[in-house]
Amino acid sequence: MAAGGKRAVVVWPRRHGKDYTAINWTALASQMRVGTYWIVYPYLNQGRRIAWTGMSKDGNKFLDSFPEELVARRQNAEMRLELKNGSVIQIMGADEPDRFVGANPVGIVFSEWPLMNPLVWKLTSPILAENEGWAMWIYTPRGSNHGLDMLNTAKTTKGWFHSKLTAKDCKVLTADDLKQARNELKDDSLFQQEFFTSFEVSLQGAYYQNQFRSIYKDKRIGEVSIDPLLPVTTAWDLGMSDATSIWFCQQLHSEIRLVDYYENNNEGLAHYINYLRDWAQEHDVSFKNHLAPHDIKVKELGTGESRLEAARKAGLRFRAVPKLSLQDGIEACRNTLTNCYFDKVRTKHGVNCLKSYSKKWSEENQTFSTRPDHNWASHGADAFRTLAVGLRKNEGRISKMTEEARTAQVEYDIFA
Repeated sequence: MAAGGKRAVVVWPRRHGKDYTAINWTALASQMRVGTYWIVYPYLNQGRRIAWTGMSKDGNKFLDSFPEELVARRQNAEMRLELKNGSVIQIMGADEPDRFVGANPVGIVFSEWPLMNPLVWKLTSPILAENEGWAMWIYTPRGSNHGLDMLNTAKTTKGWFHSKLTAKDCKVLTADDLKQARNELKDDSLFQQEFFTSFEVSLQGAYYQNQFRSIYKDKRIGEVSIDPLLPVTTAWDLGMSDATSIWFCQQLHSEIRLVDYYENNNEGLAHYINYLRDWAQEHDVSFKNHLAPHDIKVKELGTGESRLEAARKAGLRFRAVPKLSLQDGIEACRNTLTNCYFDKVRTKHGVNCLKSYSKKWSEENQTFSTRPDHNWASHGADAFRTLAVGLRKNEGRISKMTEEARTAQVEYDIFA
């Protein structure tokens, strides 16, 4: 970290030693301060492939940054190094956030940050703030998502270090190397992203890249106030063992105003009911509908009761949206996005979910699957699909709201 700073954002081209540099820094830091250090990847198995068993182009193993003279014990199954001075090095995966709870790292490297759930930083930043630890983000751009947000934060925050380099700056690859790389990729936009660290290129395989190109062109992400005279519709993706996501929407004529977004993990339904109650009171609004996926009606084997029934007993009345094919649901989202306005601050994570929702890449076939990649972005995207399908069902019944209807008190109590 530069000049004693504790935050660093490093945006370098592909094949330019980001991980090797970060692991070497972690090795040095582990000798300067005894503590636990994490190297976090989007997926745990990715951490094994890159950090635990990976090596540089010169054939140097990344873990050789920790000479045998420093290592007391290696735990291969857990990808954990225990050093003789008491420090611990742990490879982590952002896809297993439960492992983050209760630990006390003093240094964290986030590798491939744009492919990682940005909520991971919310889980770990209080820990580092308390123990005066450091964090480093290393990555190549993946569109204008939270990777760009983090770089902008580093540029504008005192004490933060940032480095954004291109292949031309680094001079690691020759002109012939770059020409070969361009020919291999067969995609000039992807080449600009990978080797010239361009954030302007949309994430490859992203479902809604054309829609967001129009949204930014039309300046439909900005300050969107919550109007107390308009009822609020919420749309959900109900998680079982993972995240639950909620979009908050108001409509006026053809405008679909996305005024807020909420996501959380490992919480029961009571938590979300309380959150909605507090949110409505804070903003002095009433709710119109609470839209849920069609499978909320499915009865669970253990209880013989559906989540729809369980929610009603808990005081929340959902309306299940019709079942559509995945492709029809995605098309409904694309059509809905043409009329959407997003609050820049309150829906920031939800917008990043939509922008990052993409087809799954097959390494074996070197092509995109017809199915989405189920990752951190799926929850917000699935909740938005619930909204799009639910609004589409109402299209035939919704006419322009009159001023009388707009100002009328909506007598709908979800907590009855």
